[in-house]
Amino acid sequence: MRVLSTSIADVRIVEPVVHGDDRGFFFEAFRADRFAALGLPSRFVQDNVSASRRGVLRGLHFQHPHAQGKLVSVLRGEVFDVAVDVRVGSPTFGRWVGTALSQENRRMLYVPAGFAHGFLVTRDDTLFAYKCTDYYHPEAERSIRWDDPAIGIEWPITDVVLSAKDRDAPPLAAFDAAALPSYGPDGAPELTELPS
Repeated sequence: MRVLSTSIADVRIVEPVVHGDDRGFFFEAFRADRFAALGLPSRFVQDNVSASRRGVLRGLHFQHPHAQGKLVSVLRGEVFDVAVDVRVGSPTFGRWVGTALSQENRRMLYVPAGFAHGFLVTRDDTLFAYKCTDYYHPEAERSIRWDDPAIGIEWPITDVVLSAKDRDAPPLAAFDAAALPSYGPDGAPELTELPS
């Protein structure tokens, strides 16, 4: 397993070692001791799976409080996955990283706590999975407009299918600083309470 850097230091691409032959393939998607040795979280508390068709865009979502780090991957199909730094005081506040995740490249993206996350499905019949470092708290969920011009994400498809919540989401500039996570001294968001 190796970890690749991105243009935002805290966001990482994880490439597993894939063992394959004429029967198929095998790889370790998560192993706590190896993740810890690579400087990635080794404790996740919730796994989620979603299925979508081409053109569906989900995001940009984050939680505050109860910030979630996410390890995202594609089990079938392909997505363009995006992380946006929304940590107040961060030197990369408002900047984004995007990468293709697919069943062929087997890559995973680690989206740290304090980042908004979204993905655009670029192939029909896509199955997307992600692990979270904190539980889902509906009262803490926030959404940022997917096409916020101040962020300037270069989505590969612009004719997208959105939920009502995502379609009506405000731009990042509409959020008061208190509604966003803060950039802590170690780069992580300052937690207002510990995960239960």
